[in-house]
Amino acid sequence: MATEYNGVEQVDMNQFKKLKSMQFPRTVVVGNNALEKLPETIKSLKLRGKSLIICDGTTREIAGDRVSELLDEKGLETNIYEIEDASQRTVDDVTEGSEKEYDFFLGVGGGRSIDVAKCASHLLDVSFISIPTAASHDGIASGRASIDREGNKKSVAAHSPLAVVADTKIIADGPYRLMASGCADIISNETAVLDWQLAKRLRNVPYSHYAANLSKMTASSLIDNADSIKPGLEESAWLVVKALVSSSVAMSIAGSSRPASGSEHKFSHALDEMVDKPALHGEQCGVGTIIMMYLHGGDWKRIKNALEKVGAPTTARGLDLTEEEVIQALMHAPEIRSERYTILGNRRMNRDAAEEAAKETGVI
Repeated sequence: MATEYNGVEQVDMNQFKKLKSMQFPRTVVVGNNALEKLPETIKSLKLRGKSLIICDGTTREIAGDRVSELLDEKGLETNIYEIEDASQRTVDDVTEGSEKEYDFFLGVGGGRSIDVAKCASHLLDVSFISIPTAASHDGIASGRASIDREGNKKSVAAHSPLAVVADTKIIADGPYRLMASGCADIISNETAVLDWQLAKRLRNVPYSHYAANLSKMTASSLIDNADSIKPGLEESAWLVVKALVSSSVAMSIAGSSRPASGSEHKFSHALDEMVDKPALHGEQCGVGTIIMMYLHGGDWKRIKNALEKVGAPTTARGLDLTEEEVIQALMHAPEIRSERYTILGNRRMNRDAAEEAAKETGVI
């Protein structure tokens, strides 16, 4: 771009060329009886045509059939697709034959139903509404999906939901273990941000101060209010859902899962690969956060204390793991997504170091 100054042409050699695209939920409805507001939300978004409800057998009984009734009462045509897992095969089954048949998707469930719905909607380029029945992880409003591919969970690009409708009564009435897992997933943002900052300093990876601050603030707020998270309380569901949405927004701002996924998630994914029956995702990330905060030289006792207050596991026994499984997962964790630099580096961890970290923090 050229301009003139005192009759002399000036060329700006440092013209700003940065360009970024971000997706956010347009509408978030959270609170008591929020599910009944779904038709009104759909109308406000000007969504029309035929929709597909994606749920599993359990979440169909909890909310899926009610969603179908609500849409039917408003004359909106819909079908229900019941899934068993969040695998690539399931996503392919949903998308096969769905092109041009459905105008929008609704994911009704905890993790897998929403992941399948958001991934399928992304592949078919149609809108998607997230209707969580549990506050178990921060994927309820993010633009990433966790999909099983050949036995390994992969984080893949997906649509951010056009809207999130979270009924706190449904969530509070669900298994408290799921909410505690969601709390642990949010608390894990503490080490994810530290890893991101480290990668910025040592590998010059793209970094967003705004996304990092939002993610850290969300985690800190939940830690500070850990005493308020109790089973069966809608107020607790309210706090956790708001935190999960904020964490998702941080990832949308960053354009990656960096604000909420670091070394602690590598530890969790290593366990997923190694053990026959992994614990819940958030539970594993919470235990991983204790160890990773220790490796960062931070206040790991603060993390452990908050997890204990919300009722999330803090030990190998709490995850139903052996000491050896924890050590092996720590050793293997750096090899998970080795391109993502964290406090673990990208080479296999020394056994003695892994064992010491797990013992010093009381995980084993």
